[in-house]
Amino acid sequence: MSYQTYKVGGAVRDELLGKEVKDIDWVIVGATPNLLLSEGYLQIGKDFPVFLHPKTKEEYALARTERKHGHGYSGFEVFATPDVTLEEDLLRRDLTINAMAMDEQGQIIDPYGGRQDLDNRILRHVSDAFEEDPLRVLRLARFYARFYKEGFTIAEETKTLVHKMIESGELSHLVAERIWLETHKALQEQHGIQYFIVLHELGALKVIFPALEQFFTDSNRNQLDKMFDVVSLAIEQGAAMHIIVALLLSVFEEPKDIQNFAMQYRLSIQEKVMAEKLKQWGHWFDDISQDAESWLDLLLGLDAFRKPEQLMDFLQCSEFLAEISGRKKFFLNQKECLVKVYQKLVMIDVKPLIKNVSPKEIPSVIKAKRLAVIELLIKD
Repeated sequence: MSYQTYKVGGAVRDELLGKEVKDIDWVIVGATPNLLLSEGYLQIGKDFPVFLHPKTKEEYALARTERKHGHGYSGFEVFATPDVTLEEDLLRRDLTINAMAMDEQGQIIDPYGGRQDLDNRILRHVSDAFEEDPLRVLRLARFYARFYKEGFTIAEETKTLVHKMIESGELSHLVAERIWLETHKALQEQHGIQYFIVLHELGALKVIFPALEQFFTDSNRNQLDKMFDVVSLAIEQGAAMHIIVALLLSVFEEPKDIQNFAMQYRLSIQEKVMAEKLKQWGHWFDDISQDAESWLDLLLGLDAFRKPEQLMDFLQCSEFLAEISGRKKFFLNQKECLVKVYQKLVMIDVKPLIKNVSPKEIPSVIKAKRLAVIELLIKD
């Protein structure tokens, strides 16, 4: 049995855009799982047949079609038989710019006008099957953020389809983990904030992130713009994801809002903790106290003596906030002082301090020593 192999999806799109191709997706038309296994491919797909190439270890999927039989992104029945055509496989994809293929001779197969939409900078759904998978709304927003700089817009008929999905309640079937996974991907894009902005414009943010939707009002616009500015700065500077997320959630006014958000979307412990610490202590640099106890409270509140990385992460978040507020120079001076205090405190040898002290008195003795060290340093 002979079969054909095609490069598909994002690799073709990015090659036509002149961008670096990072991951290549391959589709095989006209083969069976047994045939590929006999040629040394290793099957790794559970929901549908995906194989690792015996030499390159790249992923190859059998051409397939899908039939909706439930709600959400997982309610699909998959058919991957040798008679499934390339055109049928491309038809199930989300956007026309992702529904092109390239054969082994480098010829482009473009049955749904992807190349024209690429030239015209338009994000357009391939077929009405788009509305069967609510995850595609998030992918649409993510691609909008990715290609924002290139001036891509969303086709009017695709906007209409998204509105239909919202009205039907399909978006409510998205599970938290998948929402947050797509959001992570969006926050890795240079213009990641456009993901939230376009979801709001499409009317989808109120379903997906209702806690963020409330800030898209005139009365909250300054708060929202400040958050978008600092998140964009953190993305531009290559900050870690938990830093970006903490800055994103800094728009909330109450710690309980962060806790509820973290619980709803299954945030990692690191993301949740950093967001909470930033909310609790983020204003410390606004009006620095000359009371030594305030300095110690901050370090203890950040759990800096057990987890120094939390102090460093907090300082990074605070620096981004100071920069967009025009207070970076002032902040850097105070940061230097705080780090100096911290370094002196961790060098304290507690053994001589507690040598002849009862266990009950140990915490107060250590605290008194720390306060004395801080007092000396901040006066200087």
